[in-house]
Amino acid sequence: MNQLVTQGIILSRTDYGEADRIVTLLTPDQGKLRLMARGVRKVKSKLAGGIELFSVSHITYIQGRGDLGTLVSARLEKHYGHIVSDIERVQLGYELIRILHRATEDNPEVEYFTLLERSFAALDDATITVAIIRFWFNAQLLRLAGFSPNLHTQANGAKLEADKTYSFDFDTMSFTESPAGKFTATHIKFLRLSFSDTPPKLLAAVQGSEKLLTVIAPLIQTMLTSLIRV
Repeated sequence: MNQLVTQGIILSRTDYGEADRIVTLLTPDQGKLRLMARGVRKVKSKLAGGIELFSVSHITYIQGRGDLGTLVSARLEKHYGHIVSDIERVQLGYELIRILHRATEDNPEVEYFTLLERSFAALDDATITVAIIRFWFNAQLLRLAGFSPNLHTQANGAKLEADKTYSFDFDTMSFTESPAGKFTATHIKFLRLSFSDTPPKLLAAVQGSEKLLTVIAPLIQTMLTSLIRV
């Protein structure tokens, strides 16, 4: 049978039988793969070291007749080992894996693989706070799913202005001028940066970013739970 080669990020691992394990991986070019890792729980298994969590692995596998293939070999390309030194980062890492697992279909685009890999890299960097990483991930997931808010004009087409305050209208996914609104031009500029192809480290460098999150993070979380249902 033909052997196929790709990269993979572990989304889940389930023990099977006495020594095997079924792993689900997210790949950049083959969507999601469910593979049987035979004998991986044995002490001398050569596969075990190549299917660590919070890692990108180089894998070789054989497709099955159904949805379950066989893992032939696995080698770590990049392991984000600093994540496990902080319990809060470990917990967020597990959460992001779970969310992406549920949010992606059987054959997600390469951008989802990139999103998870960049998330691991951010979690591995102690200079980037957990709050920033969570917010950035949520915004990027919304963008990839096609749910970016209108961050340039109001629902009526009027431009957003620097000296006005705004409320957010979920029906039109846009901001509306309101004297009682809690969103300012600074919040909206930060959102524009968050929904662009910007790494989380750049968001962390914005002056007052943590304070901005107290206002806009709940908005993005509401979008995520209502539009993607994760």
